[in-house]
Amino acid sequence: MDMELVFCTIALIFSIFFIFKLLHPQKKNFPPSPLALPILGHLYLIKDRAHRALQSLSNQYGPILLLRFGFRHVLVVSSPSAAQQCFTSQNDVIFANRPDTLNGKHLGYNFTTLGWAPYGHLWRDLRRITTIQIFSSKSLQDSAAVRSEEVRFITRQLFLGSEGSTRKVDVHSLAFQLTFNVTMKMVAGKRCSRAEEIFAPTTLMNKLDFLPFLKWVGLKGSETGLVNLQKARDVFLQGLIDEYRPEREVEKKKTMIETLLSLQEEDPEFFSENTIKGIILLLFTAGSETTARTIEWAMSLLLNHPEALQMARSEIDNHVKQHRLLDDSDLPKLPYLRCIINETLRLFPIGPLLVPHFSSEDCVIEGFDVPRRTILLVNAWAIHRDPNVWEEPTKFKPERFEGIEGEREGFKFIPFGAGRRGCPGAGLALRLLGLALGTLIQCFEWERVGPELVDLTEGGGLGLPKFKPLEAMYKPCPAMTALLSQL
Repeated sequence: MDMELVFCTIALIFSIFFIFKLLHPQKKNFPPSPLALPILGHLYLIKDRAHRALQSLSNQYGPILLLRFGFRHVLVVSSPSAAQQCFTSQNDVIFANRPDTLNGKHLGYNFTTLGWAPYGHLWRDLRRITTIQIFSSKSLQDSAAVRSEEVRFITRQLFLGSEGSTRKVDVHSLAFQLTFNVTMKMVAGKRCSRAEEIFAPTTLMNKLDFLPFLKWVGLKGSETGLVNLQKARDVFLQGLIDEYRPEREVEKKKTMIETLLSLQEEDPEFFSENTIKGIILLLFTAGSETTARTIEWAMSLLLNHPEALQMARSEIDNHVKQHRLLDDSDLPKLPYLRCIINETLRLFPIGPLLVPHFSSEDCVIEGFDVPRRTILLVNAWAIHRDPNVWEEPTKFKPERFEGIEGEREGFKFIPFGAGRRGCPGAGLALRLLGLALGTLIQCFEWERVGPELVDLTEGGGLGLPKFKPLEAMYKPCPAMTALLSQL
């Protein structure tokens, strides 16, 4: 009887304890957060340039913020140490997913592309395939001829357009023509100049992702726009594949479409039409416009710092001389050119908030509790301009990267993201950036259109565009004229 009383007492104590825990859960140590409005949450604080608005909030509340955008929690990280904790060890797995968004649904073939697929078997298979077929060292070497051919093509266009004198050029249009045709040549073995609009960057998330009730009251325009955009993209991509199929038996240049169709024959269940289009789409959306904008920002900075432009030209002239054009093999021997590219990516990372991540479990970052199903935004733009991390952070100083490979700067320099979902195309982008920018510097003399400095104001929207597209004056370098006339 005494033992029964003991067991009953113990059971009662545990019952009271669990009921108390249920009614009074342990208080979580959430990150700081400003005042939120009903329904909107903190959306009212985010203006057109979200990275700047979030930097201002971080300056006020700290480098880790927990915000509420409509009905979703958003963790904003603006320090290298916090970013490192998000993208290493177990937290890298927890944040390896993407949020459920309309963009991923409609533009990501229902979350089956590499960029939007949830972390798991499909994502790992897509990552492996794209790494081997597109981004491996061998694949980058194999595609070097395409990059070289297209850089020479655009160089010849500039030379013929100058007629030997000073001319004005829209640098962004020039750069996009180059990067898009490099992609087209890799994918389909041909050039194309009629698809800039459908592959322009889109917002990764929109107001309907945070306030879904808006579409119930008739505000469905942004989702309709995504549906129509995807239809246009799908028609274009399917057209490339269908155009190629009748010629399968003809000997031709190796292209990505040929490779993917061959893989489809071996494994038709995995390599569906949508899987192939999704892989091709990755290059068009993640490689063309982003690289073009980086070239535009780099040229803007160089025009405002002619001494750096001259140093880059001297480095190229001393190494390559004047009897040939720059090629891929020269890039490792041009450290100052790489410093210019890194400094451009530091000041103007094309993905200022990176691609959003999504937590699959509760976790702890810098001692703060982060709930499951939280969207992670890493403010790379703010980290790159943090005065506690960088000396004179807003100044263009390529020499700060001398003797340092960008990737060795760790989490204070993350233009391509980090962790297992970091950008797989960084190597391809850096090679094309180096070759394109180096060739423009080698072959032409560049000046601003007027005496005023180039306006470095950022435009709104995704991808950190310039508010005012860059126009510049150029003319062929006298010492290169003979060589350019032979292209």
